[in-house]
Order: sequence, then C-alpha cells, then structure tokens
Amino acid sequence: MYHHLIKPFFDYLFALLLLLISLPFFVIITTILFVNNGGRPFFVQARGGKRQSVFNIIKFRTMNNKKDVNGQLLPDSERLSKLGSFVRKMSFDELPQLFNILKGDMSLVGPRPLTAEYLGTYNDFQKQRHNVKPGITGWAQINGRNNLNWTKKFELDVWYVDNANFFLDLKILFLTGVKIFKFSDVNMDGQATAVFFNGKN
Repeated sequence: MYHHLIKPFFDYLFALLLLLISLPFFVIITTILFVNNGGRPFFVQARGGKRQSVFNIIKFRTMNNKKDVNGQLLPDSERLSKLGSFVRKMSFDELPQLFNILKGDMSLVGPRPLTAEYLGTYNDFQKQRHNVKPGITGWAQINGRNNLNWTKKFELDVWYVDNANFFLDLKILFLTGVKIFKFSDVNMDGQATAVFFNGKN
C-alpha cells in the first residue's frame, strides 16, 4: 500500500510544490551555469532504476569538460569549479531531479540511483536496492553519504528497502536538511566524487 499508492502520491505532490517554490532560484542557477559551462547547465546520465530499469537522471552540471593534451578528460578534482563545488555543497545540483520524480523515475526518498554501468556487477544482495524507486536522498545519505565505502552503502540501502515506511521517510527528509545545512559528507575525504564501484569494493 505505502510503496504503490501513498508514497507515489506524496512524491508527486511535494516534487511539484518544491519545483514551484524553487523556480526563481532554479532559473538563476540555470542561467549562471549556462554562462559558466558554455551553454550546458545540465548533466544527464543513464542510471539504474526500479527493477534495474535504466533512466536518464538530470542534475545541474558542476564539472567542466576540460581535457589534457592527449584529449583525455582531466581528473574530477581538476574539473570541479569553485561554483560547482558550492552547488554540490548546498546539494543544489540535485534540484533538477524533481523532474525525474514527476516523470515517475524517482522518489524523494530511496537508494541513490547509481550509474547504469554498475547494473551488471551487483550480487544478489546488492540487487535488492532496486526493489524500490531510487531517491534524491536516502538512508545511506544521512548515515555517511559519500564517506561510506560501497559495502556499507549497500547494507544501508537494502535495510531501507526492507524497512521503508512513511515515518522513516519523514525522518530521512528531516535529517537530509540537517546534513545540507552542515555541509556534511558531500565528498569522500580526498575525493571530488565517489570512488568507482568495481563489483568488489
């Protein structure tokens, strides 16, 4: 009942309200990033969704596409601008995912959607994270976010899938706000982005 009726209703309602409330701010960020990123304010990437389906996630672009003399992209830490770093710290880069919620690809709360290339590397336990829609925030995000190793992230994701309910989601949303306010666990120590998952780590 909760996952099939109540949660989708509240997801759509609150995503629409949040989008309307944040619209002026959304336009300002889009305009600034449009100028700073050569006309490309958004980042679109294939991610794994419910039942291991694939969808395109939408985020604000926080890294440029600068390359070295050999035409290879520079390391993430060198492509993350000061503006991009600020947008990430405030979690503003996640705002466009409200459109993913309205489309039905995502939820406000659930395991974070990982890149589609990981889908073939999960074991049976890890695959359970795809039994529900992925979320903008989740149980792993309020318990360490990017400072967690992959094993712990998957344990927390599967725990959420097994225990999800309305009050747990409210708790996660509240604590997410606290995390954002404190700028906590935005990136793993010494990393500009999360460590690549190879099926073992």
